[in-house]
Amino acid sequence: MVSPVRYCIVPRNPAAHLFEVSVTVTDPDPAGQCFSLPVWIPGSYMIREFAKNIVSLRATANGVPLACQKTDKAAWRCAPVSGAITLTYDVYAWDLGVRGAHLDESHGFYNGTSVFMLPTGFENATCEVEIVPPEGERYLNWRVATALKQTQAMVRPADKNAAETPVNAGVSTTKSFGKFFADNYDELIDHPVEMGTFTHATFEACGVMHHIAITGKHRADANRLCADLKKICEAQIRLFEPETAAAPMSEYWFLIMAVGESYGGLEHRASTALICNRVDLPLAHDKTVNNGYRRFLGLASHEYFHTWNVKRIKPAAFVPYDLTKESYTRQLWFFEGITSYYDDLILVRSGLIEPLAYLELIAENIGRVMSQSGRNKQSVAESSFDAWIKYYRQDENSPNAIVSYYQKGSMIGLALDLTIRQRTNGTKSLDDVMRSLWATYGRNGIGVPEGGVEAAAARASGLDLKEFFAQSVDDTIDLELSPLLLAMAINMTWRTPGKTKDEDPAPPTIGAKIGAEPNGDARVTQVFDGGAAQAAGLSAGDVIIAIDGLRVTAMSLEKRLRSYPVGSVVDFTAFRRDEMLSFDIKLQPLSAQTCSLTMLDAPGDAKARRHAWLLLPSLS
Repeated sequence: MVSPVRYCIVPRNPAAHLFEVSVTVTDPDPAGQCFSLPVWIPGSYMIREFAKNIVSLRATANGVPLACQKTDKAAWRCAPVSGAITLTYDVYAWDLGVRGAHLDESHGFYNGTSVFMLPTGFENATCEVEIVPPEGERYLNWRVATALKQTQAMVRPADKNAAETPVNAGVSTTKSFGKFFADNYDELIDHPVEMGTFTHATFEACGVMHHIAITGKHRADANRLCADLKKICEAQIRLFEPETAAAPMSEYWFLIMAVGESYGGLEHRASTALICNRVDLPLAHDKTVNNGYRRFLGLASHEYFHTWNVKRIKPAAFVPYDLTKESYTRQLWFFEGITSYYDDLILVRSGLIEPLAYLELIAENIGRVMSQSGRNKQSVAESSFDAWIKYYRQDENSPNAIVSYYQKGSMIGLALDLTIRQRTNGTKSLDDVMRSLWATYGRNGIGVPEGGVEAAAARASGLDLKEFFAQSVDDTIDLELSPLLLAMAINMTWRTPGKTKDEDPAPPTIGAKIGAEPNGDARVTQVFDGGAAQAAGLSAGDVIIAIDGLRVTAMSLEKRLRSYPVGSVVDFTAFRRDEMLSFDIKLQPLSAQTCSLTMLDAPGDAKARRHAWLLLPSLS
């Protein structure tokens, strides 16, 4: 039997942003124990090189220093020795996001992939983790938020600050520093940890305790947040388990970092790490769901849906994860895109937003996809496969070269759901496909093979969907959404931004995206295929300083362009590096890029279908 691996992590120097981590192996490889740190984190498909943050490293055996040599960018080998080995290292933690680690005097946060080394050969060994508080009186009120199983708690002074105590949203029990346990390394690194003086609240969803921990200055109404998240969680649990309403985890944590300006999330098996603009969180005096709060709820819904779709229903390429190199799959359009389809749909089903608001969200997404020419050059299957080198490494040419498997994947989810509903007379839907995948793969811990999603959709619906998937997933053909929506009594139209009336002329454009420099200068950030700027030779990075000899800034450029009729040839002066260049640009009409979806007055059957799609899960 393989002995447990013992870890200890200490926020040794918060001011210097350093975690001290140790890992002890009692029966190391007699030929020389190897250790490695992951190079990527599940859910974010880019090589991130977490080992770059290791500042110092030392090994000991029986209290005596032991030679340890680095063998590649993220791996080390200790000299042969009998008896226990302890590897101790300092990790620089200054990545304020959801994928890495962050530590200062206000809080600490880490993902296991950033801090915990894996002893080679001990992948399936149980892991014991001691999380130690930082030293100093200012940290006496720090607590721990994580879904990791706690085996022993340290006795800490009671929280002295009333503003930091749990709110009255449920039975609120937080965790303390102390010892924790994971069945194996994969489980260990799938439970992020927040430590500090966060706001803590709880609620039950289908009998499972859910926790909210909000770090950062905020004025959020935690009670309302609990009530709204409860609706989302219960809707999703019942989608996958309509008869038993059984959740696949024993507890769940929403770890929320509230900041000035940021947005993102990362899923885990029993928690999610979220970062958001603090003004997007709900206020006690505002009972509406404004755009900011709707955005946050959509993010939370997205990451919670991943509890099933990608954490348990996962590509075969991820079973098990190989975190030493890229793991390729052509299915991210499904695992991310279908999740993106359901995240906002769940908001409607749970009564948090109205159907019209949901149609606005769909229209915005359709408009984003259709405005980028990359959709005609890359399929979502190719986008999924190339996520490692393209989607997560976007540059100024990305709109012309790639398609988002999130955004177009969501459109495919919409088209697939409506196709199944209409071709089966409303007896089947995408919900049935998700439940089939859950029953076949997710519950059993089996990876979905390439092509498995398409096969499951055909089985669950009883339909021949080969042509649908060939066109939508493997080809670059635009989806025919309009007739599918029209059958639901929803009309799709397109309009030109900036036009107030249909008879108004389209405003002129140069076919480029302009950003503002700190001094107000207009820098070209992207040049779009087929646009006037590209034809004239203007490039990303150029700084436009004048139009027809008169100075312009980022704020004044659009207004100046509107003073010219479409078809005018205008002299642009710009700097490229330190060279001043001149470009004659023939202004083009701005195309109809804004999608609108409106509900039509229609016969009862169309309204019934629309109601069933927007408001009712297949089994309610």
